[in-house]
Amino acid sequence: MVEQTRRLRADAVDNEKRLLDAAALVFAAGGESTLKAVAKAAGVGIGTLYRRFPTREHLVEAVYRNESARLCASAANLLGERSAVDALRDWMGRFVDYISTKNGMADSLHAVLSADDELRLHTRAMLAEAIATIMQAGVAQGTIRADLDPQDVMMSLGGITLITAHEGQRELADRLIDILVDGLRIR
Repeated sequence: MVEQTRRLRADAVDNEKRLLDAAALVFAAGGESTLKAVAKAAGVGIGTLYRRFPTREHLVEAVYRNESARLCASAANLLGERSAVDALRDWMGRFVDYISTKNGMADSLHAVLSADDELRLHTRAMLAEAIATIMQAGVAQGTIRADLDPQDVMMSLGGITLITAHEGQRELADRLIDILVDGLRIR
């Protein structure tokens, strides 16, 4: 990500948020994921995009960081709204969407993560912590098994996303998530 040496103006902060949100949508949709398409979707000129993100890799890294943080933060939010089992099910659905965004920027993201292994490991730890948070709440509620490793659950969820990575497979992902969540419940 481009280093910030000074505080951004309010309109620049708004533009950055719109660019990150638009880029996530464009990348998740597949197809034409050019920087020009991202700028258009954000409602800004291409110059605005390049001022904040001088290369595709800068934008991809920022989207990756933003979407990872958003997904991980949603764990606590979901727990505040519903039971742990329902929160886990909803979070897993969001994880599938998150992976769709990553797939749309796969080549550039691979380059970013190859250059910064610490970022990849940090993100994996954040994701495992989000799953652990929800699972611990379920254990405390007496609804989720205590003998499960959040890393194993994350790997199982990753397997689901690999199986359902192709367009039109969201219903299959939802069915597989239901099976996974059912296996995590206390009987």
